[in-house]
Amino acid sequence: MFSGIRRLSLCVAGGTITAGIVACLIGCAADRSAARNPDTAPIEVKDDAGNIVHLARPARRILSLVPSATQTLIAIGATGDLVGRTRYDNAPEVANLPSVGGALDASVESIVHLHPDLVIAWRTESRGLTRERLVSFGIPVFVIETEDTTDIFRGVASLGRLTGRDSAATAVVASVHRELDAVRQTVAGRPSPSVFYVVYTDPPMTAGPRTFIAQLISLAGGRSIYTDSSRLWPNVAMEEIVRRDPDIIVVPVGDSTTTTLDRMRQLTGWRDLRAVRTGHVVTVPDAVVNLPSPAIGKTARVLLAAIHPEIAERAR
Repeated sequence: MFSGIRRLSLCVAGGTITAGIVACLIGCAADRSAARNPDTAPIEVKDDAGNIVHLARPARRILSLVPSATQTLIAIGATGDLVGRTRYDNAPEVANLPSVGGALDASVESIVHLHPDLVIAWRTESRGLTRERLVSFGIPVFVIETEDTTDIFRGVASLGRLTGRDSAATAVVASVHRELDAVRQTVAGRPSPSVFYVVYTDPPMTAGPRTFIAQLISLAGGRSIYTDSSRLWPNVAMEEIVRRDPDIIVVPVGDSTTTTLDRMRQLTGWRDLRAVRTGHVVTVPDAVVNLPSPAIGKTARVLLAAIHPEIAERAR
């Protein structure tokens, strides 16, 4: 309001009272209109690559190349703003949208054809070539990197800002925090069995302590045997896994995998593990646990059931 009064006094001082007053009143009205209607307000958000993404108004034609970001957009109520998907997006809400290919090797031509006013891309995507090409077409690209739970919450807030759904994003974050707190309280005071989370079996790979998976294992009452790793997703020696001898092995699997324990009992090294010999190999759905999205509350509950099956049994 004060800025509008200042413009009015300047107009009067310049002598063009009638035209100046009209112009000033129009300017004041535009300022008030933007405050009342966030759909007309410009937006600036820094992405995870350090780029400032400028939007003239909240995005309303969005293409996400990051499945976890797609899930976030659905969670904050932006499903209707999505104009495409990748082949890895399996949410029923986007099943009928056109596919632009892979998450890391999407077709730029297909993306441009959909006329998005915002694209969400991986930070690790092909050295940023897709981003550079899309920006050259005048399409804003928001680069996202999600490794730990802090990244997840920051991503929810950023996408809420970019879509003009700040309140919905805040509500989603609060809901996820409540889910995680409930799991944390459930295992409070209980022993923490050692856990090896299997990303790959050959060569063995696991989740490092700075990943959301390792953080959720800890929250769900487990103790990763690789809390000392400095890498996000380290390859580890089979001999070292045997030496650390975890109490529980957690294996993410798809719908078609049903014989993980039997298969491990046939593999050199794996069959020597106490968890394999005693049958403490637990499978969890990869579509749930491997997605760093607002669904991490569900991931935490799945890991809780895997690490503390006695709690799940008592809850039935």
